[in-house]
Amino acid sequence: MGRVVGFELSSQEPEKAVEFYSDVFGWKAAEPQWDYWAVVTGENHLAGINGGIGKGPSDFPQGSRIQIEVDSIDHTIKIATDKGAMIVRDKMEFADFYLAYLVDPVGNGIGLIEKK
Repeated sequence: MGRVVGFELSSQEPEKAVEFYSDVFGWKAAEPQWDYWAVVTGENHLAGINGGIGKGPSDFPQGSRIQIEVDSIDHTIKIATDKGAMIVRDKMEFADFYLAYLVDPVGNGIGLIEKK
């Protein structure tokens, strides 16, 4: 089962977005890496998810998308594309996880995360 484990907010002015969400909602932002600020939205023992704010790439300059953890990105991409999803960014490797971006058949952006 795929579980929503985070979110991303894309902006062409991510510093301004970080300041806004920190000031209005009290989110705590980490130091940026690759124009991306990981954010903690509340205490871990409370319901909710954390996420990040980043400089949106040309294919997703602003907006929000959920991140869904899956057991296998390759398997999930196969099923999703068979069901009408479009790959925005194929599987990318990071230190502790893999990440891919899709758009579902109705236009919603989603991220897929597979932990190593």
